[in-house]
Parts: sequence; structure tokens; C-alpha cells
Amino acid sequence: MKKLKEQAAFTMIEMMIVLMIISILLLVAVPNMTKNNSVASSKGCEATIDLLQSQVGAYKIEENAELTDLTLLEDEKYVQRVECPDGTELELDDGIVVIKNDENPPEVDGSNDDSE
Repeated sequence: MKKLKEQAAFTMIEMMIVLMIISILLLVAVPNMTKNNSVASSKGCEATIDLLQSQVGAYKIEENAELTDLTLLEDEKYVQRVECPDGTELELDDGIVVIKNDENPPEVDGSNDDSE
């Protein structure tokens, strides 16, 4: 009969401890990564706004005209797209690039109904 050689191996307890440590590290790391993802997304939008604002200035200088719509920057090949990396739409408001507001502003009729 042949003798089986002794083989060094991890015990079940050691494997469970390693898996528990990895699980704890994942529980700590995953929420931090998702939080940082939203921060990175907002910074990406800020950078896009800054880039578009500089291209608005370049358009004014090169074309000697005021820009009326951001899509002209895309049409004239100043930029590839006029939205944030996360898909947020941008618009031009008095020569300043801002995030597009889809909400309808309240109508102002000039009358004061609180005087009753």
C-alpha cells in the first residue's frame, strides 16, 4: 500500500474567516464607491458647462456674432455634444451656459390677491 503524502491546505475555518473579511470590506467599499459616483457625475457636468462656456466665447470671437442656441456649437463642430455626461440638458441663458430647467415658472399677473 502506498502512503498518502501529507498535503498542506486551508481548513474550512480559515476559508470562512477569509470570506468574512472580504465580505466586510465589500460592505464598506461599495457604498463609498456609489457616493463617489454621484460626485464624479456632478463634477463632469460642471466641467462640461465650463467647456461649453469657453466655446461660446470662442464662437463670439471667431464669428463676430452672439450665440443664440447651443446647438450651433454642435453644428459648427465646436463641440461634439451639448449635454452633460449624465444626459442633463443644457441651454444658453443671456450668453451663459446653464442647466436646462424643464419646470414651468409660475405666471405673474401683477395683481395682489393677499390683500383681503
